[in-house]
Amino acid sequence: MKTSPALLAVLFVLSPLPALAQTQDLAAVLNAADALEPLEVVVVAQEGDILAERGYDRHAPGDPTNIKSASKSVMSALVGIAIDKGLIEGVDQPIADFLIDDFPADADPRLDMVTVGHLLSMQAGLGRTSGPNYGRWVASDNWVRSALAQAFETDPGGPMQYSTGSSHLLSAILTRVSGRATLDLAEDWFGAVPEFDIAGWERDPQGIYLGGNQMAMSPHSLLGFGEVFRTGGLAPDGTRVVSSDWIAQSWVERTNSRFSGDGYGYGWFLREIGGEAVRYGWGYGGQMIYVVPALDLTVVMTSDEFSPSAGNGHRDALHDLLAEIIGVVDVEEASAAQD
Repeated sequence: MKTSPALLAVLFVLSPLPALAQTQDLAAVLNAADALEPLEVVVVAQEGDILAERGYDRHAPGDPTNIKSASKSVMSALVGIAIDKGLIEGVDQPIADFLIDDFPADADPRLDMVTVGHLLSMQAGLGRTSGPNYGRWVASDNWVRSALAQAFETDPGGPMQYSTGSSHLLSAILTRVSGRATLDLAEDWFGAVPEFDIAGWERDPQGIYLGGNQMAMSPHSLLGFGEVFRTGGLAPDGTRVVSSDWIAQSWVERTNSRFSGDGYGYGWFLREIGGEAVRYGWGYGGQMIYVVPALDLTVVMTSDEFSPSAGNGHRDALHDLLAEIIGVVDVEEASAAQD
């Protein structure tokens, strides 16, 4: 690694509840993860109890970091809550009901067919504003109108076109239906989750918070968010935050990433890791929130926000790390079942 072990700002906390063998095995797994150069923090929790956490190279689980596109999972949750509250009719409501004034003068007729659900599942069909197109998009003077002006690459409801512009349109919709800033909504609607906090969030030239990128949360805060989904929508004190129906809808595979082949629901990727069905949010560089429902397991991993994670294999290495963690937990579950 970049520094000697003596200089590492390491925080490693073990719950007194797990068996000693499990804690030792998790410690070994997290110690070995030191070799993953961009990795900054790992937090492992089961049934809401932190089993182990570690920071690498002076990073700590309580420090805010840019979670990048993992914030798309947060945006999806906010849309679900807005639907629960009746601010949005449902996923089949056309976006024209909210954004018609920002449609291009010569709008493609297919724009009238795009729904809230299409934005959530990245199936709007509009040209991507992520990847090589991201810089040009955020350099525009109106991000909402620029996203809506992209040429259609597929019909609405077709193959996945991963685009931060689609997520940003959701933030614009939330702002308009509520009359409040998206950040205010997040702080209010997740107010019952003690760990949840957004430390920073970029806004567009019109003051709309960027839907799906440039959001700062600590790994502990991201864990608190993931725990709401693991528990079926509840805060630690039992307060209903998100409906269980919305969580179920979010985790239905609706399309697939053309890059990884993983399934995609509403703001969450879906794949099998370590023999278990996993739902995860993923941000550039390797910002991960994993939920493993069958094991009541929630895992957060954060990495250097400036390093890629897909093309260089780091994202796959994080999946492998999760598989090792699942293996440790699975062994403990099997042992407990035999006792």
